[in-house]
Amino acid sequence: MRLRRLAWGSWAVFVAFSLGTVAVIVAGQADVGKAFTVLALGFATVGALVSSRVPENPVGWLLLAIAVSFAVQGFADAYVAEPGKPAAVAVAWVATWAWYLWLYGAAMFLPLLFPAGRLLSRRWRLAVWVASAALAASILSAAFGSDALDVESPAMISNPVAVGGALGEVVDILGTVSDYLAVLGFVLAVVSVVLRLRRSSGVQRQQVKWFAYVGGLAVVALLLAMVEVIAQELGVAGSWVTVVGAVGWLSALFLIMIGLPIAVGLAILRHGLYDIDVVIKRTLVYGALTATLVTAYLGSVLLLRVALTPVAGKSELAVAGSTLAVAALFRPARARIQSVVDRRFYRSRYDATQTVQSFAGRLRHEVELDAVTYDLRTVVASTMQPVHVSLWLRGGGA
Repeated sequence: MRLRRLAWGSWAVFVAFSLGTVAVIVAGQADVGKAFTVLALGFATVGALVSSRVPENPVGWLLLAIAVSFAVQGFADAYVAEPGKPAAVAVAWVATWAWYLWLYGAAMFLPLLFPAGRLLSRRWRLAVWVASAALAASILSAAFGSDALDVESPAMISNPVAVGGALGEVVDILGTVSDYLAVLGFVLAVVSVVLRLRRSSGVQRQQVKWFAYVGGLAVVALLLAMVEVIAQELGVAGSWVTVVGAVGWLSALFLIMIGLPIAVGLAILRHGLYDIDVVIKRTLVYGALTATLVTAYLGSVLLLRVALTPVAGKSELAVAGSTLAVAALFRPARARIQSVVDRRFYRSRYDATQTVQSFAGRLRHEVELDAVTYDLRTVVASTMQPVHVSLWLRGGGA
């Protein structure tokens, strides 16, 4: 009961800081963008549910810690958006380093401990030490290494506890080291998820699938968002670059802030656990189908315009023809892609389907009862893989 109260009490703390942030925004003392804090409601709610129902699993408490630190940092950022408020320096100092808590918690500690709150093996304690060292070094560097606090404020806020001299140089070095440790910790966390997915089976494998699925989509979205950054570095401009970047960032934000806690909750509480196979299959099929159709559409538009411009000028025949071609391509492309996905990722199910279809074809022409019985038992044994197979035939006189 105490742990349950603690879980929902932590949830209430998150809500209080989030409402405080909203109140500051409504009062006109901060930008509307600071309301970003409320997006962590999924982490807080799922964390409270998991912690109250499975209190021995540290993943739920970790989710709550991520949510509360996120809300504290968001409130602090909004609070110091206007100068002259009481205790603004102290609040700004907290906002400078608090974001490392939720960032490293979600990016390193959560993948290492998911789903049961245990590491892969004792050797992976090193990964926890790396993540902990990265967190500690980052907080110390941000809290004591800069003369100006890193907050969005109209006026610069000086760091009251900044250190200088030889100790300041040590803190600066510590900041550089923390960056390398953070990269190493993130890589180890990703490797941990991959190895856990390969080594696990049964329920745990389904749990890791949920986490890996959302995490993989988030990584793809972030790579898509990087297209805009790379294009800007190369001096490539265009509306399509902005659209691609916006889609990538928004998708990554949605997946991390909303999709990830939902996936963790479904996995640990085992609600719809085995639906992940259907979700992954449909994502692969329709993702590949979308990419194929978009590529076919753009390619046909370019080719038809080149071919038709000398004859029809700047006509829209190329667009119309490409649209009709893509519409006609939809059904056969989906069937083909689905067949490839089944063969590559769901081989056992694909083989079972092919076996049943082959048996159905032979059954139309088979008249020998013994042959039908043998085929039926063989098909059931190969597709369902039961321990024992027996066939009961109803007597003709019944």
